[in-house]
Amino acid sequence: MNNSKLDSRFYPEVYQAVAGNNYTVYAYLNDGSVREFDVKPLIKQGGIFKKIEDKEIFKNTLTVLNGTVAWDIAGNRNEYECIDIDPMTIFKSPIVPDIPEI
Repeated sequence: MNNSKLDSRFYPEVYQAVAGNNYTVYAYLNDGSVREFDVKPLIKQGGIFKKIEDKEIFKNTLTVLNGTVAWDIAGNRNEYECIDIDPMTIFKSPIVPDIPEI
């Protein structure tokens, strides 16, 4: 779907998130697109994102909370204890045809 033709009331929502190689996330959005989001720049910034630098934590805690890509660090699906990314940031990521073979 062409982004410029979206209804002005449209707000992106992530339905599914899959961890890719090299700190990428493939997010399926409510407009039917699949977006490839590179998390490396956020991890390099440090702060809260330093918690997902460990590849096992990155892959094993990735989920969808609050309608967006999130990491359930506490393991209790509490939306206030997760690390999440603004869905508009995900929406602005490159569209890919589907998840490449991982």
